[in-house]
Amino acid sequence: MSVSMSELWLAILLAGLLSWVASALIHMLIKYHNADYRGFANEEAVSSALADKSPTPALYTLPYCRDMKAMGEETMQKKFNDGPVAMITIMPNGMPPMGELLLQQILFFVFGSFFIGYLATLSITTNADFIMVFRQVFVAGFLTYGWAQIPLSIWMGQPWSNCIRYLIDAMIYAAVTAGIFAFLWPNLH
Repeated sequence: MSVSMSELWLAILLAGLLSWVASALIHMLIKYHNADYRGFANEEAVSSALADKSPTPALYTLPYCRDMKAMGEETMQKKFNDGPVAMITIMPNGMPPMGELLLQQILFFVFGSFFIGYLATLSITTNADFIMVFRQVFVAGFLTYGWAQIPLSIWMGQPWSNCIRYLIDAMIYAAVTAGIFAFLWPNLH
């Protein structure tokens, strides 16, 4: 017998909330993501140069290449070879709006749990055992929370060590989500 989404509402909300708590603990208590970021030795000069033209919030590339055809031009190749080669995210000026960002993060986890739950209803019936539910939800959770990090290291220059830390996070969120879904799965055997 299939499981309906309405039977999983508590698992979805708890998995979303507790994954968010796990994320908060990782970022505020354990803090291994502090290693993800570095400052410039000449931060003031870089900041002044960026502020000079007041760029709007966006993802910028240096050197900027409008299309792949331009990559074949000698002048563009020289810019790449001479460096620096960078991707820079410009955000709005001011302190980060923490309340808004935290709300977006918790919604990310709740919606992620919703989609994980939906996938689970397609592949797991009632009367499933704990391990079966845990395994399938864990894999779906890991893919939901981690797999998209890999292209950031492949294409955008994110250090692989950062990617590995985010994949560790994804395994933690997946385990939290899988444990909650398995514990609350209807008619569990």
